[in-house]
Amino acid sequence: MNGLYDELRIAIHAVWMRRWIALGVAWAVAIVGWLFVAQIPSSYESTARVFAQMQTLLPAAVGISPADQQKNLDTVRQTLTSADNLEKVVRGTDLANTVATDKDVADRVAALQQAVKITSEQDNIFTISVSQKSPKVARQVVQKLLDLFVEQNLSGDKAETTQTLQFLDQQLAQKQKQLSDAEAKREDFQNRYLGSLPGTGSVADRMAAARSQMAQVDGDLAAAQSGLAVINGQMAGTPASVAGASATAGSAGPARARLNAIQGQLSDARGRGYTEQHPDVVALKSQLAAAQAAARNEPLVGGSAAGGASNPLYLQLKANQADKQAQVAALMSRKRQLQGDIDTISAKLTGDSGAMQEQSQIERDYQVLKDSYDKLLSDREGVRLRGQAQSQTDAIKFSVLDQPSAPRVPTSPNRPLLLTGVLLAALVMGAGAAFAMTQVQTTFPTPKRLEAATGLPVIGSIGETVTKLQTAQRRRQLGYFGGGMAALVVAWVALLGVEMLQRGLAA
Repeated sequence: MNGLYDELRIAIHAVWMRRWIALGVAWAVAIVGWLFVAQIPSSYESTARVFAQMQTLLPAAVGISPADQQKNLDTVRQTLTSADNLEKVVRGTDLANTVATDKDVADRVAALQQAVKITSEQDNIFTISVSQKSPKVARQVVQKLLDLFVEQNLSGDKAETTQTLQFLDQQLAQKQKQLSDAEAKREDFQNRYLGSLPGTGSVADRMAAARSQMAQVDGDLAAAQSGLAVINGQMAGTPASVAGASATAGSAGPARARLNAIQGQLSDARGRGYTEQHPDVVALKSQLAAAQAAARNEPLVGGSAAGGASNPLYLQLKANQADKQAQVAALMSRKRQLQGDIDTISAKLTGDSGAMQEQSQIERDYQVLKDSYDKLLSDREGVRLRGQAQSQTDAIKFSVLDQPSAPRVPTSPNRPLLLTGVLLAALVMGAGAAFAMTQVQTTFPTPKRLEAATGLPVIGSIGETVTKLQTAQRRRQLGYFGGGMAALVVAWVALLGVEMLQRGLAA
């Protein structure tokens, strides 16, 4: 322990003996270090916090959901630091005073892209921070970014909605034209091949529907013919007149009764909306002409006949017979028409084997176009409703939690700390330089060091004798050294004062 203490005393004595070297090195290092610190530009940071409140009262059915709103916020956060927006910032702040050409503007924009930071503290809170050499400019930049932030969110979605509606209108017009062409082609094919076949769909579907209707007509025709046969059998066993009763003058015969029945059926068919070309109407017209001719040739039953009066039951059966005959004739006409259509389509399909494939392609294209048109129409209505909701309500509301700060202290560099560090480093390097000189020069501070170096015994040592003149001289040198050290500390304090003064002026 004593050896270590002695070594420390020797080192301190050696540095003290070369204190002027230490003082000179300290001054040199301090001056160079302080000049370097002075060249570092100050950077002032201004910050602001924004709270984005999501409007969740609107249903997601109109296309405004929290996920979409959060996506919009992320998009704004990414586009806020785009070159176009930062150019607006440069031209809208005092940075415009530092630019003269487009190249200067591009340089300022590039610098701002590095200086602007937008961070998300929470889901709905954003912090905008900007670092600049001037605290005033930093605050102006943050304020301009806030204005752009609000402006883009208020008008961005509305402009996007307008553009989307215009695009959808163009697409709808194109789809509508294509759909009209497909409908015309579909109608032309139906006129060429399908004719009056019942049902919808492909040729095979309509042929199947026609055959099914044909089977139903056959069943109805068989039932009508069976009913007609029953009535004919009843009429065969029923007398046409009843003896011993007087006939009413002017009573109608069977031909006129059938004529009346056909006219009633024709009126009923027209009342149902059947056209003159309808198969049932055509059949009734042909029956009506025959019944009119028969009625004109049939004499009226007059006065009191010698054989008796007409039998009412026979007349009723005659009328029923006429109805059944008309029904059978109509069904036969319908069957002939269906059979003719089926035969016609079959002949066409036999001559054109690709007709079914052509219709399948036409129907497929038509259905695809129709589905696409309906989907576009639905999307356009959704976009229109969304735009109307956004124009009448604020989907996202912004509030500034913290206004742009006016920085009074630069965020970097920390000059007081750097100036103090330079002073301490200068003192350490000065002492180190003095100590290094002791290691270079061959001097022996103690007798033991001399014995160790020469290997010879040291008989004794003589202390230094200092005269009064030397003592006075050493005191003056000590004063000069203390003044040099004090001047170094004073310079450090002065630099700290200048730094504080500059901060006050900048604020």
